[in-house]
Amino acid sequence: MRTFALLLLATSLLALGAGQALAQKATSERTVTVVMRDPGCHWFAVNGKYLKTLMVSGPVKLVNLDEDALLVAGRSGVVREPVGKRITLTTGVYRITMVKQHPDDNTLKLVVR
Repeated sequence: MRTFALLLLATSLLALGAGQALAQKATSERTVTVVMRDPGCHWFAVNGKYLKTLMVSGPVKLVNLDEDALLVAGRSGVVREPVGKRITLTTGVYRITMVKQHPDDNTLKLVVR
């Protein structure tokens, strides 16, 4: 009886660990944030630094915290991302600008591997 109880406990712990690992894998999508900051208008915010070019492993969720909508140009065309919204980007190279962007504002480059 003791052996059966130990076997049941071990099986339960393995099943719980596997379930948590799968749940963590499903939600491990990285978030890339675009923020408003002068000079240059918009930047990628990464660990307290502001970057114009970023390379990440994908897929990623792009979050727009800029002052206006963003235009995300990639291999499948241009997508307009409103302020406060998120879009998922898969493997590719993306050029990100703001709607009605001034010529001296940053053009961001995101490479998703």
